[in-house]
Amino acid sequence: MRKPICTEKAPAAIGPYNQGLEVGDFVFVSGQLGMTLDKQFPLDAEGQARQALENIGNILAAAGLNFSHVVKATIFLTDMKDFQAVNEVYGQFMTEPYPARSTIAVKELPLGGLVEIEAIACR
Repeated sequence: MRKPICTEKAPAAIGPYNQGLEVGDFVFVSGQLGMTLDKQFPLDAEGQARQALENIGNILAAAGLNFSHVVKATIFLTDMKDFQAVNEVYGQFMTEPYPARSTIAVKELPLGGLVEIEAIACR
């Protein structure tokens, strides 16, 4: 059974997908840009990472979960020079035992974002 996860506390999907999808014990959180509810971006990657993680936290909460349930995260950066700053912000949200993670450099992200983060959580 697949159950969509949606909240007004995170920006609405910008395409034909859900903010999250619950399947069995897993919740798959779609990639979140560092965009506020009013579709604004903080100016730097650090601010965008913080906002993306806040969006993820709100989606997880809508599913009755929190960051301690995250088992895998993927971070997309338009510039690997931002890796350390984003990593520091990420460490403020995730707790031990830390989830598995990948960080990938991409040419560009939707709407001109600098950072996008997706997550998989397990009950």
